[in-house]
Amino acid sequence: MGERTSYTPGTFSWTDLATTDQDAAKAFYSGLFGWQAQDNPVGDGIVYSMMSIGGKDVAAISPQPQAQREAGAPPAWNSYVTVQSADRALERAKQLGATVHAPAFDVLDAGRMGVLQDPQGAFLLVWEAKSNVGASLVNAPGALAWNELASPDLDASAGFYTELFEWTFEPMEGSEMPYLVIKNRDGHGNGGIRPRTDTEPSYWLVYFGSDDLDNDLAKAGELGGRKLVEPMQIGPGQIAVIQDPQGAVFALYSGRLDD
Repeated sequence: MGERTSYTPGTFSWTDLATTDQDAAKAFYSGLFGWQAQDNPVGDGIVYSMMSIGGKDVAAISPQPQAQREAGAPPAWNSYVTVQSADRALERAKQLGATVHAPAFDVLDAGRMGVLQDPQGAFLLVWEAKSNVGASLVNAPGALAWNELASPDLDASAGFYTELFEWTFEPMEGSEMPYLVIKNRDGHGNGGIRPRTDTEPSYWLVYFGSDDLDNDLAKAGELGGRKLVEPMQIGPGQIAVIQDPQGAVFALYSGRLDD
C-alpha cells in the first residue's frame, strides 16, 4: 500500500467523480470497494463526498455540474495532477495550445485548482495543495493506481505534457499496441498514453487497484455496472474496464503495485 503525505509536482494525486446520481454512485462504489463516505457541505445544498478506506482518503463523489448536464456530458471520473502553482500551470498550458475551461480558484483552505483541455481534447485538472495534498492512499485495492490518456496523436500528447509537467516517456516493452509509460520528475511510473480508438473521445481513464479482478467484475455486475473490456494482460498485471450504473467509465488493475 502507498500512503502519501505529499506529491512531487507533476504527479497524479487525486480523482473525483462528477455524476448524475450522487447517492446511487456512493452506494455502487461503496459496495464495490468498501469505501466509507463523509459528506462535506460545499454550498447551495451540495455536498462533496470524500470516500475513504480505513480512514485514508482515496477519491470523492460529487454532483455533476448543471452546465455539464445541459451540454449532455456523461458522468466522468476526473484526474488531478499536483502542481506548484495552479495559476502558472494553466497559463503555461494555454501557451502550449490548451484551452482553460476553469481558471484557477481556491477550494476553501484545501488548495487551488483549475481545469484545462489539452490540444488533443482531453480534460485534466491541476491541484495546488494547501491543507489537502490529495489522496492519502494510492496503489492499493480500491485506491487510485494509474491514469491513462487515450490520444489521437501520441507524439503530440507526449510533447505537450513534457513541456507542461516535465514528464518523460518510455515505450512499454512487450505491448502489442504503442504505449508510452509516463515518468514524473522523480522517475516513477505516473500513468500512460495509448492510441484512442475510433469510437472513444480523448480522455484520461482512471484505474483503481484490485486484489481479485474476477471477483470485482462479478461484484460490479451485481451492483448494476457493465463490463466494457474483458480482463486482459498488460505489462505486469491484468486490467478490465467497467461502466458504472450512471455511465462513468473506469478501469481496474490487478498486479504488482508500487509502494
